[in-house]
Amino acid sequence: MGSTRRTLVLFLVLSFGHLLLMSVQVQTRSRMPLLQAAAFGVFAGVQHFTAGLADMGRSFWSNYVALRGVVAENDALQRQVLALEGQVQAQAAIASQTRDLERLLNLQQSLVAPTLAAHVIAGDPAPGAFTITIDRGSADGVEPNMAVIGHAGVIGRVINRPTAHAAQVQLLIGRNAGAGAITERSEAVGFIRGGAGNPPLRMEWVDLLKDVQIGERVLTAGIGGIFPRGFVIGIVERAVKGSGSGIYSDIAVRPAMDFSNIHVVLVILARPARAEGGS
Repeated sequence: MGSTRRTLVLFLVLSFGHLLLMSVQVQTRSRMPLLQAAAFGVFAGVQHFTAGLADMGRSFWSNYVALRGVVAENDALQRQVLALEGQVQAQAAIASQTRDLERLLNLQQSLVAPTLAAHVIAGDPAPGAFTITIDRGSADGVEPNMAVIGHAGVIGRVINRPTAHAAQVQLLIGRNAGAGAITERSEAVGFIRGGAGNPPLRMEWVDLLKDVQIGERVLTAGIGGIFPRGFVIGIVERAVKGSGSGIYSDIAVRPAMDFSNIHVVLVILARPARAEGGS
């Protein structure tokens, strides 16, 4: 029984070897041995599969790396844009303050009364308060009720008691603010009062016989002992004769100053005499 099994195994081995010899000798149409062609086909398939995997890996890695690079580049560009925008805004702010300083310097040189330049350091957050704080105070000679002006016209007056190096200024457009006024062409005398209207200034107690015209400048009248005569308050925007009681004209005035954009001011250290135009 054992010899029969060995004989069968030997027969199978010899048959397989014979087939191998025949396959080596048999050629394909391309004159390549059949066994070599089969082996080449198997290895080519394996190489094609591994090459495909390698290409997929390289493509994924390169795209992933490229995408990360694009994201990083976009972040860097955004930071540069923000930095440039900040620089532009800072330069614009400096230019604006420089222009205001130049205008105030020219105005200061043309004034007879002594003045003091001051920077605005704060505004009152309370609605309707209409006050600002400047960086000059009692140590600099600032006192209550001193007039405060800007490059374009009247801003307001110092209120309360200043500290050594700060003072509070009531803006002319405030509801409780006011100033004696006179129109430049028609010489109509009245009283400017602030408010929440549009425009925010009203000129009251103006004689209806005065021919006040739209576009006419309104100046300080020099009465009341606060504002010297001749400073610009604003421009007449509306003039209606005989409104209300019918005795006075209704005059609406657009302020000369942009009260939303005040950086530097001048405090007039000398106050006019009350006898200049009455009280």
